[in-house]
Amino acid sequence: MGEIFANPLTELAEYGDMKQDLMKGKGPVQICGVTDSQKVHVMYQVSEEKAWRLVVTHDDTRARELYDDFSYFEKNTWLYPARDLLFYSSDIHGNLLTRQRMQVFKHLMEDVGGTVVTTVDGLMDHLLPLSMMKERRILVESGEVLDIGDMKERLRDLGYERTGQVDGMGQFSIRGGIIDIFPLTEELPVRIELWGDEVDSIRSFDPESQRSITQMDSVLIYPAAELTLTKEQMENGTYRIEKEGKKQEKAFREAGKPEEAHRIKTAVGELCEALREGFDTHALDGYIRYFCKETVSFLEYMKEAAGTDRTDGALAGNGGSGERAGLAIFLDEPQRLLEKAGVVETEFRESMSHRLEKGYLLPGQTDLLFSAKAVLAAAQTPEAIFMTGLDQRLPGMAVKKKYSITGKNVSSYQNGFELLIKDLTRWKKEGYRVVLLSASRTRASRLAGDLREYDLRAFCPEDPSRPVSPGEILVTYGKLHKGFEYPLIKFVVITEGDMFGNERRQKKRKKYNYEGKKISNFSELSVGDYVVHESHGLGIYRGIEKIEQDHVIKDYIKVEYADGGNLYLLATRLDGIQKYAGADAKTPKLNKLGGAEWGKTKTRVRTAVREIAKELVELYAARQDAEGFVYGEDTVWQKEFEEMFPYEETDDQLSAIEDTKKDMESRKIMDRLICGDVGYGKTEIALRAAFKAVQEGKQVVYLVPTTILAQQHYNTFIQRMKDFPVRVDLMSRFKTPADIKKTLEGLKKGFVDIVIGTHRVLSKDVQFKDLGLLIIDEEQRFGVAHKEKIKQLKQNVDVLTLTATPIPRTLHMSLIGIRDMSVLEEPPMERVPIQTYVMEYNDEMVREAIHRELARGGQVYYVYNRVSNIDEIAGHVASLVPDAQVAFAHGQMNERQLERIMLDFVNGDIDVLVSTTIIETGLDIPNANTMIIHDADRLGLSQLYQIRGRIGRSNRTSFAFLMYKRDKMLREEAEKRLQAIREFTELGSGIKIAMRDLEIRGAGNILGAEQHGHMEAVGYDLYCKMLNEAVLALKGETTEEERFETVVDCDIDAFIPDGYIKNEYLKLDVYKRISAIENEEEYMDMQDELIDRFGDIPGPVENLLKVAELKAAAHRAYVTEVAVNRQEIRMELYPKAKLDVSGIPGLIGEYKNALRFVQGEKPMMFYQDKRNKNKDCGPMMEKAREILERLGGLAGQRG
Repeated sequence: MGEIFANPLTELAEYGDMKQDLMKGKGPVQICGVTDSQKVHVMYQVSEEKAWRLVVTHDDTRARELYDDFSYFEKNTWLYPARDLLFYSSDIHGNLLTRQRMQVFKHLMEDVGGTVVTTVDGLMDHLLPLSMMKERRILVESGEVLDIGDMKERLRDLGYERTGQVDGMGQFSIRGGIIDIFPLTEELPVRIELWGDEVDSIRSFDPESQRSITQMDSVLIYPAAELTLTKEQMENGTYRIEKEGKKQEKAFREAGKPEEAHRIKTAVGELCEALREGFDTHALDGYIRYFCKETVSFLEYMKEAAGTDRTDGALAGNGGSGERAGLAIFLDEPQRLLEKAGVVETEFRESMSHRLEKGYLLPGQTDLLFSAKAVLAAAQTPEAIFMTGLDQRLPGMAVKKKYSITGKNVSSYQNGFELLIKDLTRWKKEGYRVVLLSASRTRASRLAGDLREYDLRAFCPEDPSRPVSPGEILVTYGKLHKGFEYPLIKFVVITEGDMFGNERRQKKRKKYNYEGKKISNFSELSVGDYVVHESHGLGIYRGIEKIEQDHVIKDYIKVEYADGGNLYLLATRLDGIQKYAGADAKTPKLNKLGGAEWGKTKTRVRTAVREIAKELVELYAARQDAEGFVYGEDTVWQKEFEEMFPYEETDDQLSAIEDTKKDMESRKIMDRLICGDVGYGKTEIALRAAFKAVQEGKQVVYLVPTTILAQQHYNTFIQRMKDFPVRVDLMSRFKTPADIKKTLEGLKKGFVDIVIGTHRVLSKDVQFKDLGLLIIDEEQRFGVAHKEKIKQLKQNVDVLTLTATPIPRTLHMSLIGIRDMSVLEEPPMERVPIQTYVMEYNDEMVREAIHRELARGGQVYYVYNRVSNIDEIAGHVASLVPDAQVAFAHGQMNERQLERIMLDFVNGDIDVLVSTTIIETGLDIPNANTMIIHDADRLGLSQLYQIRGRIGRSNRTSFAFLMYKRDKMLREEAEKRLQAIREFTELGSGIKIAMRDLEIRGAGNILGAEQHGHMEAVGYDLYCKMLNEAVLALKGETTEEERFETVVDCDIDAFIPDGYIKNEYLKLDVYKRISAIENEEEYMDMQDELIDRFGDIPGPVENLLKVAELKAAAHRAYVTEVAVNRQEIRMELYPKAKLDVSGIPGLIGEYKNALRFVQGEKPMMFYQDKRNKNKDCGPMMEKAREILERLGGLAGQRG
């Protein structure tokens, strides 16, 4: 990329000198006069000959900008995030930060050059020497010998955590001879399969479906924690910690501080015990000074990487990259760096001394920071360059030489194309070289075309490295934050952001498509859970038992019913059983085995389901017949409006937008439901639809449930539509009667295009000139009366409904033919991940968390879920941070009062809002980026997930602190809960559980309250199954008579041995999926998957697959029961079977006397093998399959 840019710079006299100084190590040098992206340009060009560059800046936002700009010039650019030193001691960190840092370490060890961008505090923490980290890596190559026990130990030492199934980073699992690992530095987890003790194959796999993707020759596993220690280091460190703990305790006792003495004693005691038992090492970072004396800073890492690069180059004698050596260090605005480092240091020292006094810490834990002076002194190497925007003195910095470059920013054109043309024409005349950057190649050539219409010859070269000559305009593809100009050498760069306003974020995402269906998951079933069996009703699951009958072993599932009845189900007949999921956590009533009540319940629900299905289907048909307004294709304005969306749309969003537009452009009346979690971009879809409607002169109503949401959406609409002639008005309680009157007149006359409001817009006095689109947000939160009014409004306008309660997959499938739905499942590109900490409650932490957020101008949520003493808690928080505005809110306040408080919070008048979980509903406050949850262990996962989704809505790092009280929790319990929360930190499998109860709520919302009761009665899964059947029946796709079950019983060992799949939940999942096999293809697919995930298939499992295949063939042939032993086969046919009966005599004739057909209420077929004495029933199973295939053929002919 550099060539276009480098050429003109060589004409600057200073440029050559600067480059020389840097090459000869005559620094530090100061360069002033350039800002923003121009700085990056100069930094890149000056240091071109250096292998490594380190760019240090003052805060995260600036670091991200520099990183984005640098990535344009050099693709090997990485962002190195600073560790959060204040809260390192919390029990669990999000793995995300460690992952980003680990990836940078990996590049430093493996690559020969590159650019690292970091903030100054990234250089301040202590790290293990790079060489130590190098030794710790584990290289696994195909064909080498590997000891599983040894590997397990090594992975544990590296900070990996053993789980049953790998679905998150930093986990590993071992199943027989298969090791799955998800290294932090890889995009996908890796599966290592052994043959004996030799590595047979290494492949990457998809954590979602657990299927393999690509073969690999080797994998290098990096540590999952930054502090990984040898046994010896562990022991020495533990000894030091204990020794110092005793010393501290003694000091406290002598000073008459028994409470502090006790606190430090228990903390040290627990830590040392945990270390001796080989406990989780994630929380050890704070103790690094006890384990490793010779720690280094990240700057040393960079210097070492650059140094080793030089020797490697010399040894390998590889020209090119080998000749580029050394490390250029750029300090961006050194004064600000000093300031920032000073702040970090004081904040850290203060907080540490507080904690030290209170007995929360050992003295060695306070020594975690290299001082600001030391860090900046170390950075002033002969190859250092200080970049300053203004020509300023740098006290305390040894500047050897100062260069000033005349540079300036390009003024922004913000869509003023005419102005741009004027400037371009002038520049062309004056012989400037002009480079225009566009975000994509197609847009670049389009731009070049547009310019040609104004007689400006702009060329868009195929070869991007071609230099630009004076008087030329070059349009190319690329992305920088801001444009710049060098007036002395007449060189200008203009970016898309300068030309058209807001830049669009580019996303990098890998998408994999897998063959085969997604696992229909057996929601985590554990012993003691309630289950529903279709024929027997509600019972309790009691685990898997092996039972031997007539020398044949099979796995049975035991379900306990009321009055002590037990039902033993063959594990291969799992299709009739589901986990019971009701909407509330109340205990359901068990049914009796063989009792009549379950049958009654089922009939009652089935009737109700038929009713609702009928209603839905009729409603849909009626809407399909009515004709609505037909909108035209997208206009130029529409495209412009959409281009201004500052984020990259997710694929789900794009398809939802496309579907919505198709609906609007068709003859039918739109009625689309859009479901997606908070922050998944539903509003953007509504915005685009509204804009489309307004262009055709139609009016739009956006109906929201609360005044505050109305205000928020209003702000969003105004912000997005400001450049277009669209009038948006708001109707809510916060508007004066005069305002409302103006809006009403405007609506009647057609001056107001879009009105956003609460149910006030449904009043009689609201009349429209030409209403075209109704958008309803969170429909389920309106009352019945309002819903009626909405229905009347709906009659012949297009409707778009948005909801945040996720609509369950199963329900979605059954409703798909009745309601147009778009589901946004894909989360938006992580704005910035939420750092989640789990820790014991202590006042110091709360004070620091709040201080830190307020210091960067943000706001804090403090969640406390008991109304009774929430005011005391708010008082306590206020006493911790006396200078902050603290208020509290809860659901029992009257509505006006609550609205006022929430509005003050939205407007930033309140710093800390102490509230109950009411904040989980829909508010979006980008400025609130810290959340403290009191007694987090008392909230359900789904609640935590919803609430935590309230923060992290902007481009700042946000923090969630989940606090629990130590004394009231048993160690064991706490471990489990924290485990769950940790999964949830990674947004991994934890959500799957959380989604479950949200889904049930969602189902209730769609189908209405009366259906809710029926759903309770039979459990959610069975309800969905019934609904699906009813809908299909009404649409005439299947008829009642086709519903029958097939049972296959063979005298053969068919089960999954414990050694093959140890985890019981996985075993059940596999049983359930084997029993659902329907054809040859699925049989083969299951076989592949088993071999891939668990290794070679043992005999009993192979038998299990064969039985499943037999069952599928029998079902196709309308056979309800098949019994096979060594000498005979018995088959029972379904009385209403759709078979071509005339073919049966022919079939029997083929098998001579061996096959008999017996008429009766239940027709039967018998086959006897009189010739052979079979050792097992294998041959008979083959024969059964053959007969069933022939019988199935008869079914086909009749159709």
